[in-house]
Amino acid sequence: MTTVKELGTYAQNTWCPGCGNFGILNSIKKVLADLQDQGLDLNKVVLASGIGCHAKIVDYVKVNSFYSIHGRVPPPISGIKLANPDLVVIGHAGDGDAYGEGIEHLIFSAKRNINVTFIVHNNRVYGLTTGQFTPTSPAGFIGRSTPRGSPEEPLNPIELILSAGATFVARGFSGKPKHLQLLIKAAIKHQGFAFIDVLQPCFTFYNTYDFYNKRVYELTDKAHDSSDREAAFTKAGEWIYGDGERIPIGIFYQVKRPTYDEKLLKGRIPVKLKPGNIRSILEKHI
Repeated sequence: MTTVKELGTYAQNTWCPGCGNFGILNSIKKVLADLQDQGLDLNKVVLASGIGCHAKIVDYVKVNSFYSIHGRVPPPISGIKLANPDLVVIGHAGDGDAYGEGIEHLIFSAKRNINVTFIVHNNRVYGLTTGQFTPTSPAGFIGRSTPRGSPEEPLNPIELILSAGATFVARGFSGKPKHLQLLIKAAIKHQGFAFIDVLQPCFTFYNTYDFYNKRVYELTDKAHDSSDREAAFTKAGEWIYGDGERIPIGIFYQVKRPTYDEKLLKGRIPVKLKPGNIRSILEKHI
């Protein structure tokens, strides 16, 4: 069996020391190693990423990988899953990547309930381009593009994805890797669109470690019913990037519904079909 260390690659890691991405990287490697012990074939795992600091994660894990352009992670992971539904497909994106330029793709992936996992590295800053504000930066954020403070209120990713129709909605914190590993494992096992917004401090341009460490708390089954959509919205509204609030992390919502790939393919695997048969599937459903 492959160990966590063996899941590493020859690529030199160029993240800044202290970057929250390390917590996500170590978590995904630990989860994949654990799932392999439970029978997962790592040759059937595909990681994809967009553009930004987060994107380098596909260079650092020894599984199949794909780079997309900025904001466009959902289309290729949807295509990969539809071409071969036997694959385990995991997309990674940044908050600017997913909630800015790529927001329409994210919303429609959730709406369709395509059976993939989507992990957002949410540092609330454009770190790769050295400190501009993003859709999740708090009002008043001072950065290179907003030296007098951003006048915009941030969007709430949890509310957004709940509204879009995702069947698994969670929030993690890279500073709590064991908890994050539980979320990632649950997301991969979920049949449907599984979304995790990961609070991922940018140590260099927006260091939020102390802020999160003082405020995050874990949702429990006793205190929160993850099958209750209204309860999920209530929890999602508990923190909207202000000061002084408690920040819930965990699974906000999880239900089972038919997936897009199930409804479209009906058990067929396009990569094993002749081209004419693939065309007939598309003509019947699109």
